Amino acid sequence: MHLVHADGGTLRAGRIVETEAYRGPQDLAAHSSRGRTRRTEVMFGPPGHAYVYFIYGFWHCLNVVTAAKGVPHAVLLRALEPLTGIEARTWGPGLLCRAMHIDKRLNGADLCGEVLWLERPSAGSRRPVRIARSARIGVDYAGEWARRPWRFYDKDSRYVSTVSARLRALP
Repeated sequence: MHLVHADGGTLRAGRIVETEAYRGPQDLAAHSSRGRTRRTEVMFGPPGHAYVYFIYGFWHCLNVVTAAKGVPHAVLLRALEPLTGIEARTWGPGLLCRAMHIDKRLNGADLCGEVLWLERPSAGSRRPVRIARSARIGVDYAGEWARRPWRFYDKDSRYVSTVSARLRALP
């Protein structure tokens, strides 16, 4: 899928190449594991909306709410392959949001709307993708939940967050 942001007069788009799933509220790595709060309210809403939050006083992160209203499941978008309107790095959830100009103003945005949306690539631009999976990143505090193989990524993409700088530099 592609993530697209109509940011004023600029259209930014990237192919999603890395995600992580969160199955709250039981999943101790999910923000919703701490219950329904002002911050997590969007996660408890209808599917297909953006849950954008601010972490470490520096980064915004974007999740797609995925389950029925009242069930706080979401998928974190971790990396994009730039397609159009993106000049900055996109490997890692904070860099992705910075490059796409996504911040808290888009929290709750309908991802089928006209500002921020997901779309299928055109039939002519699709190529085979080898999907790999692993444990999620940066959630060691969640115990056994941290080891769940709920990180999915394009095995051949140099835009995945864990790719070495050496491999990323290859043509």
